[in-house]
Amino acid sequence: MGFLNGMLGLSSEADAEKVETQLQKILVAGEQVELAYQLVRDLTVLTNRRIILVDKQGLTGRKTEYVSIPYRSIVKFSVETAGHFDLDADVTLWLSGHTDPVKLELRRSGDVSELVRLIASHAC
Repeated sequence: MGFLNGMLGLSSEADAEKVETQLQKILVAGEQVELAYQLVRDLTVLTNRRIILVDKQGLTGRKTEYVSIPYRSIVKFSVETAGHFDLDADVTLWLSGHTDPVKLELRRSGDVSELVRLIASHAC
């Protein structure tokens, strides 16, 4: 089902310890991965200091873009939970200084309450 979710564009929860090992080179001292979601090769990572979006590009995935969103830049956020016919839950983040929001899509089986609690605890 993981590949199908990837084809549909839905993220599923990833192992935080493995992700922390992968991102060791870009994490700052004392920064720890608290939650991570994976979409095929791309990652959405929530640490104790920021949200990191990892976008692997190209056929080989050797080129990688890292987008860092400090929690302090989140002005507001919304959550649209999965319904009976909808396969995903959407989390939308509005950032200070940006007109377009950042949208994260999570698969239905994932519990978004933990994600929302984590964002709220760091952003509020």
